[in-house]
Amino acid sequence: MSAKLIDGKAVAADVRREVAEQVGAMQQKYGRVPGLATVLVGEDPASQTYVRMKVRACEEVGMRSIRKVLPADSTQSEVEALVRDLNDDPEIHGVLVQLPLPGHLDEEAVLSSIDLTKDVDGFHPVNIGRLAMKGREPLFIPCTPHGILELLDRTGVQLEGARAVVVGRSNIVGLPVALLLMHRNATVTICHSRSRPLSAFTRQADILVAAIGRPEMITADMVKPGVVVIDVGVNRVDDPTRARGYRLVGDVAFEEVREVASAITPVPGGVGPMTIAMLLKNTLISALRSSPL
Repeated sequence: MSAKLIDGKAVAADVRREVAEQVGAMQQKYGRVPGLATVLVGEDPASQTYVRMKVRACEEVGMRSIRKVLPADSTQSEVEALVRDLNDDPEIHGVLVQLPLPGHLDEEAVLSSIDLTKDVDGFHPVNIGRLAMKGREPLFIPCTPHGILELLDRTGVQLEGARAVVVGRSNIVGLPVALLLMHRNATVTICHSRSRPLSAFTRQADILVAAIGRPEMITADMVKPGVVVIDVGVNRVDDPTRARGYRLVGDVAFEEVREVASAITPVPGGVGPMTIAMLLKNTLISALRSSPL
């Protein structure tokens, strides 16, 4: 029997609808709405696309969107000065610097310049530090890991006591999602390119999060029956049968693994839609802290 499909589009739509309702209530009570500022440095096409998606998502739920664009050769001081100006604006509740930044900029310093109370992307070193510490809570959780937890919760997956294996240790997904699962009392193993043999770890997983960026790397013989699979990867592979010459696949060989798993996210349409939905939720949380309903 094929696995249950974890529909990220449907869950993200529910989250957005809930956010829109609360934004409407905030506007009615206080005459103001949450504001999200995005900072784009340079003209990277993928980054431009992501920023446009975030701006459109804000508009759809009734939030205010402020888009700031700086040239690729902007100096460190210019970028940080813009971030500080946005920090000081009381109508802005979230400040997001689109990554990656041009190579000459100090990414950590830029992220550290974001006001901790407006770090809706959840990447401020203090927020990540709090996530890593027992008994501490970050003000904001990074959006993609937060979305993964939301998918698991709304699917009814039992996290406490489960064996969770995270394949990938990036600062954006792998590390924070492992920390979140640990906070929820799962027993967590983090695997990476030097984990040998990888299948010895993945076959133990009750919950498997694949976030390594290698197309269809996780195959059916690498998972145990009944596993819940969260596929974070989005990879282009050549496909001459498609009009655009390629198709998108995850880090998991979907068609074969779905015959073994109990539940699985598709690519596209799984984790992806949750990232912006959780960004909107974080921005709402920030606004509610300044004007609680």
